[in-house]
Amino acid sequence: MAIDEGRAFKPINIAVLTVSDTRTPETDTSGDILANRVTGAGHHLAARAIVKDDAALLAAQFEAWIDDPAIDAIVSTGGTGLTGRDVTPEALAMIAGARDIPGFGELFRWLSFRTIGTSTVQSRACAVVARGTYIFALPGSNGAVKDGWDGILAEQLDSRNRPCNFVELMPRLREI
Repeated sequence: MAIDEGRAFKPINIAVLTVSDTRTPETDTSGDILANRVTGAGHHLAARAIVKDDAALLAAQFEAWIDDPAIDAIVSTGGTGLTGRDVTPEALAMIAGARDIPGFGELFRWLSFRTIGTSTVQSRACAVVARGTYIFALPGSNGAVKDGWDGILAEQLDSRNRPCNFVELMPRLREI
């Protein structure tokens, strides 16, 4: 990480969404990992939920959090695979005005390749920015959550990261 210790750390408010038909608060290990990494990095865990693999339900949850001024970013886990029940990217596509951050998915798969090899091609990890809120969609496995947070989000959501980071762009995300 290229952390500039001369810059102030600015904690942001992050919501964690687990996408699953089967996980419960007691069995949501990937959500637990994300929540612990969010707070361990010094950010605020603004909200946490589990939503079934249903594009309309997911889009509604994303929209509610996008419109909540107390949430700066959303990190989801699950629903990014290839099966018929994996609909997180489709839910993100339903959000009006959402703009893709294509490099996120590309970098995630590159990092994941080092961990799981060619199986990474089965991931549709992706990210968008919608109405000033970042949304990062990670796969549902514990390893994928660690790869995504540790390899990308820990740095990009740290306001001290150089040469640039997502946090410093936040005041300008609503520009037209």
